[in-house]
Amino acid sequence: MSSEEKKIDLEKERIEILNAFRGILRAHKKRTKEDTRIIRKAFDVAVDAHSHMRRKSGEPYIYHPIAVARICIDEMGLGTTAIVCALLHDTVEDTHITLEDIEDLFGAEVRLIIDGLTKIPEVFDQSVSIQAENFRKMILTISDDIRVVLIKLADRLHNMRTLGSMRHDKQLKIASETKFLYAPLAHRLGLYSVKSELEDLAFLYTEPLVYAEIEDKLKSSKDARNRFIRKFTQPIREALLHEGYVFKIKVRTKAISSIWKKMKSKGVPFEEVYDIFAIRIIVDTPPELEKPDSWRIYSLVTDFYQPSPDRLRDWISTPRANGYESLHTTVMSRTGKWVEVQIRSKRMDEIAEKGLAAHYRYKESKKGDNKFDRWVSEIRDLMENPDLDAMDFINEFKLNLFTDEIYIFTPRGDLRVLPTGATILDFAYDIHSDIGDSCIGAKVNNRLVPLSHQLESGNQVEIITASKQKPNEEWLKYVVTARAKQKIKTSLNEERKTIALDGKEILDRKFKQQNIRFNSENISVVEKFYKMPNTTELYFRIAKGKIDLRKLREIENVNGLLKEEKKHIPKSKKANDTFKTITKKDTILIGDDFKNIDYELAKCCSPIPGDSVFGFITINDGIKIHRYNCPNAEHLLSKMAYRCLKATWKNTDLKENLASITVHGIDRIGIVNKITNIVTHEHDINMRSISFETNDGIFVGHMTVLVYDTEHLEILMQKFEQVEGVQRVVRHINE
Repeated sequence: MSSEEKKIDLEKERIEILNAFRGILRAHKKRTKEDTRIIRKAFDVAVDAHSHMRRKSGEPYIYHPIAVARICIDEMGLGTTAIVCALLHDTVEDTHITLEDIEDLFGAEVRLIIDGLTKIPEVFDQSVSIQAENFRKMILTISDDIRVVLIKLADRLHNMRTLGSMRHDKQLKIASETKFLYAPLAHRLGLYSVKSELEDLAFLYTEPLVYAEIEDKLKSSKDARNRFIRKFTQPIREALLHEGYVFKIKVRTKAISSIWKKMKSKGVPFEEVYDIFAIRIIVDTPPELEKPDSWRIYSLVTDFYQPSPDRLRDWISTPRANGYESLHTTVMSRTGKWVEVQIRSKRMDEIAEKGLAAHYRYKESKKGDNKFDRWVSEIRDLMENPDLDAMDFINEFKLNLFTDEIYIFTPRGDLRVLPTGATILDFAYDIHSDIGDSCIGAKVNNRLVPLSHQLESGNQVEIITASKQKPNEEWLKYVVTARAKQKIKTSLNEERKTIALDGKEILDRKFKQQNIRFNSENISVVEKFYKMPNTTELYFRIAKGKIDLRKLREIENVNGLLKEEKKHIPKSKKANDTFKTITKKDTILIGDDFKNIDYELAKCCSPIPGDSVFGFITINDGIKIHRYNCPNAEHLLSKMAYRCLKATWKNTDLKENLASITVHGIDRIGIVNKITNIVTHEHDINMRSISFETNDGIFVGHMTVLVYDTEHLEILMQKFEQVEGVQRVVRHINE
């Protein structure tokens, strides 16, 4: 390319960047002159800072912060400060600009948000998950400024939209992290459209073939679906117009990843997923008429179509924990298909689409709207525990991202929202930590039940307490909420520390008897001698009489100072040593020796040649090879990507591998014989095990076969599908 052409290209890019910036200003309709000035200033700083940077796709880097700012406006309804922070969100991390510069130019509020969005520096300790630490840092800012998390979700959404230019292993790592943490977080904040798109984009990279198959089926059935919807909605539309309502009827097609989840959980093919789409009726009505109008519209809909009594969900009387309000019903159409109908006001629809930002905009008009504030206080509870490392924090935080909720009443009739599976103890701690700590049981609907009793929606619960009751380790098995777990752990730690003080006094007396100085160096030697993880544990075990202090005489004492015995440490094959010989660029070629490190195929997903796989460095068992669609893959790739390696299959030797297949069908005479005959007549396939179960004319067959690769397995599964009566054949993954 000539210098003249380069100039033209750069000029074209400059014009495109300016147009994109003007798009931000046009989208931000309620801005003042001061807003325009500060957004322009942030844009100029970002353009200058990122001027020499380009993305993996080759385009100027500034397109990314501009796109993040547009998501904040269009899809979250955020204001000027968030737009400024979105434009600047990568400057401190990637350019010469510092947090002090940000504060000087834009003030303390913007600095706080940018700090929350800036990743922590890379550390050299390979046992620390950088992703986990960064996620924790971001989440801890929720209680300071929720916009940190909203901008991060916008950033993640744009990264997912442009993931195609990344390396395949990077795509899988980012997609897994998105599915594991960011999509549930978007759901918890009420950003349903963001959550659905994040899940779908992650699914596109983790299960590309399944994604393409469902996408094709959605496209091919689109015309028939549209005809059905027009016919279904026509009488409803006419009735609403007759009643004088101002309304819109929208159609929401289920996300591809959600369709796949339904297919897997219900064990049905695409054609049998009844809620591929939902009809949404949005009525423009004042706040005081929202509830009566929604129920009136429900009445009109059910005049035409029979509702399913089991599928009525009233999220208007009792909004979900993330502020979502809507009335859901499932009705039977005249062609015999179930259809979900969602009824809501314009305000409710904005909250459902834009989540928290819209929720706060309307907050003044709703009484007792403090569920999100309670969630923030639960995150503060997590922050109170200094012993919680990043991995534990994420595990506890994930518990708070529940989707299914139950509604429990106190004796006075107050309502509490808890996750499905919550117990008496969860409810007690939800009321107050002191009530939780002293809980000995409860009355559910006036019936006495134990601490471990699982609650159901609609239960009325009266907690019974006793002043002498104290939490114990067993309680941790009885609770599912992060709040309850955290409070129990805090109480146990406090009790442990109190007991440890007695142990400290006992050790001090023992030291005096043997003329040993009571200082940190000597205590550290004793810790290592008894193989204790920390000082508190040492003192605790001494107090409990679990440590034989007579053995102290075995440690060399020189003028009151204890000498640590130097022992030869044999070579270990544990993860830390393995890391030293492995770099992120390494690829395991399955079938060849890999740096004298053992690797084996993971039993949880039984990969075979042809499967897309990766290696995971375990603590004690070398490297395990997992399929990318293994039930554990999302967890490993998102939280411990630093221990994951690329892996590929060696093409040479043909070797038999175990694969599990499940066959579903209608029980016909001779069908089992036909299936086993297929395996018998396939010369290069051996059957390891087979079992069939029949129930009310339906059969399920489980078999384990030895095959060479995925192609070999696919041929066998296709032959099973051709047997009359067989409806589905799936490869089974151990959960």
